[in-house]
Amino acid sequence: MRKQQIQNAAFEVATQVRAVEHSIDGVLAELAELQSKMIHARAVTGVAVSTSQEAFAQLADALQALVGARGAMAGCHAALAQTRQFVPGLRTVAWGDGEECPPEEGSIGLRVVA
Repeated sequence: MRKQQIQNAAFEVATQVRAVEHSIDGVLAELAELQSKMIHARAVTGVAVSTSQEAFAQLADALQALVGARGAMAGCHAALAQTRQFVPGLRTVAWGDGEECPPEEGSIGLRVVA
């Protein structure tokens, strides 16, 4: 019973880590699209580059901060993978076919093996 609770908790954490990683990548893509649209809008309106420079610089800062968050999340993922070795009931557990992480959403055949 306790082992199953530990495995379920670990699976929930691993699934959430994967969701956060995908969310960050999605926001990075949205920011890149916004950046492109801002460049296009400036070209269409014909205003000087300096007119939108402050907004563009702020967007670049946000993008850079999110890239840093993405790296930190990757570090968190790696640290959690190492931590698994110290948790009773998880030391020899593999998810599914033995991959390090649970598969993407919608995958079939996920199971816990000890």
